[in-house]
Amino acid sequence: MARGGINKAVVQTARLAILARGENPSIDAVRIEMGNTGSKTTIHRYLKELDESETRLTITEAPIDDELGELVARLAQRLKEKAQEPIDLALQQFEQHKAALLAQVEALEEAHGQLKQQFEIQTAALSEESAALQTTRTSLQTEQTRNAGLSQACNDYELRINDKDEQIRSLEDKHLHARDALEHYRNAVKEQREQEQRRHESQLQQVQAEIRQAQQSAIVRQDEITQLHRDNERLLIEHRVTAKELAAALEQARKDQAQQSTLSEHISQIENERTLLQERLRVATVESQSRLETLELQQQANKAQELDLIKAHSSIEALRLAAAIAAAPEATPAT
Repeated sequence: MARGGINKAVVQTARLAILARGENPSIDAVRIEMGNTGSKTTIHRYLKELDESETRLTITEAPIDDELGELVARLAQRLKEKAQEPIDLALQQFEQHKAALLAQVEALEEAHGQLKQQFEIQTAALSEESAALQTTRTSLQTEQTRNAGLSQACNDYELRINDKDEQIRSLEDKHLHARDALEHYRNAVKEQREQEQRRHESQLQQVQAEIRQAQQSAIVRQDEITQLHRDNERLLIEHRVTAKELAAALEQARKDQAQQSTLSEHISQIENERTLLQERLRVATVESQSRLETLELQQQANKAQELDLIKAHSSIEALRLAAAIAAAPEATPAT
């Protein structure tokens, strides 16, 4: 049974309309006339039945010459339809294959575009990482220069502290010598005073004058010792301040060293990520190259298919020419 509402009457109506226009009622022409509905097998069966019925009618009514001419024309028509069917089938298969190939080419082009976009994104990311790495290296060089300056400052502080220690030791030695000298002087004065007392009372005034002179000298020496004590205390205060500054500088140097270590680890991590990105970029490039080669092979296959299509068209034209030649005797008996 016919599918989609197609029957023999509809096929006959379409066939008569095509014949009225002076065209060949082929299977595709009848199907187009019916609005691209119905299967080609059903249309071919109905056309065959219609041709046979017309042939029988012509045989019963027409003379023998007309019957022979009509028979030859029918045979030529059937040969043409038989030749047209595999051609139509081949064309349909070719169109389907061509559509599949075009869809595959579009998918490959889309995949290539995605790979290209991913490649551009990875290239931009690699550029950003390179810029960040350059900035980090610049910061590291700055920190290294700063650390070198701090190390030099620490060395200068140590030299100053050593100088202060030397000065403190020198002042302590002077203080000890002065105290020893004062003690020795006091002992000498005491002995001299005892000796003067044991001696004559007449030398008392001279001894007292010498004592006053000695006391004045002692006061001068005491003032010197007091000044030395003050200098010693001032030097001790400066020593404490310098020690605090040195401790702060050492702490800052320790922090800078820790920061430098952190920066080195960050640089190492960036280098690893950069290596990974480069490897991904290389793999993406290889895949893109492979896809391009596949696309080129597909394009070559498409070109081969187009050549086959041209050959098929040439074969179709040859078959049509042969059919026209075969149909040529039909005009002679009619004349």
